[in-house]
Amino acid sequence: MMKRKKSILFIVNPISGTGNKDLILKDIDNLIDREQFTYDIACTAYGGHGAVLATTAAENGVDIVVAIGGDGTVNEIARSLVHTHTALGIIPCGSGNGLARHLQIPMEYTKAIRMINECIIHELDYGLINNRPFFCTCGMGFDATISYQFAASIRRGMLTYLENTLKEITRYKPETYTLEDETEKFTHKAFLITCANASQYGNNAYIAPEASMSDGLMDITLIEPFTALEAPQLALQLFNGTLTNKGRIKMFKSRKLTINREHEGVIHCDGDPFMAGKSVTVEIVPKQLRAIVSSDKAARPGNILQSISESFNFFVSTSNNAISEGIKQINKDIRRKIPFKL
Repeated sequence: MMKRKKSILFIVNPISGTGNKDLILKDIDNLIDREQFTYDIACTAYGGHGAVLATTAAENGVDIVVAIGGDGTVNEIARSLVHTHTALGIIPCGSGNGLARHLQIPMEYTKAIRMINECIIHELDYGLINNRPFFCTCGMGFDATISYQFAASIRRGMLTYLENTLKEITRYKPETYTLEDETEKFTHKAFLITCANASQYGNNAYIAPEASMSDGLMDITLIEPFTALEAPQLALQLFNGTLTNKGRIKMFKSRKLTINREHEGVIHCDGDPFMAGKSVTVEIVPKQLRAIVSSDKAARPGNILQSISESFNFFVSTSNNAISEGIKQINKDIRRKIPFKL
């Protein structure tokens, strides 16, 4: 008896992320394994259309839905596939590509297509923050503030994100938070609190280097207020994957966490900011997202040498103006021998 071919729907957002989508679609036709798969391609026409297409595909029994686009497209489609038998595939075309990087999906799209041909599917966890699904990270504090400012910016791209970060870091004022999970309750003043299902924000920025998407737990990283002199070391640890539960960094694992804060304000869900009340609940939903992952079981998420190389190339490729302005401000604070206003 002939084995049934698996069905794939490729969903492409033609205006999201980066890269030549027409070339990708052409090479799908050239590279996909036709002995294993039949496939269709759908282009999104409006915001939220990817979710509609993915939901319909799952309802119709499509085996795999592949997101072609940036983090927003990937997350929109992934949210529509949780608790279904349909698996998520990714051809990354964004600047961050946090979920793709954690799953060891190649950034070169031809290699990503070949990985789809291998069709290794695992059942993965996802998270909920105030009942909104997330796959990489969520949280509050400085990163949520930057996400909010970036969303309101007229100009887009990583340069704008970097400019906002460098301007805000010297004036951001941390809050005091009370955290409560299954075992303990404690209060901390924090620069940021991140709840991570995957290891990184994106761009190889490892906020939770040991996070796993299959352990039924989230990794919580709390960064206490720090001084200007401590900032470069923290940045280096973030990008080379060596943040540990030490000094200004507090790390622990939990299945469910309630965070109470002094004021209502912005929080983020995979970098997407929204307003929330004083009390925020975050939890992990185990093994309810099927996804295509790398066959290289020996590879840890984000090879460290690759991480350093890619991060260096990214910062070199951005405008020196934003970086130099931020450095000038940092140097001013150092010369005054005062900490950041945290």
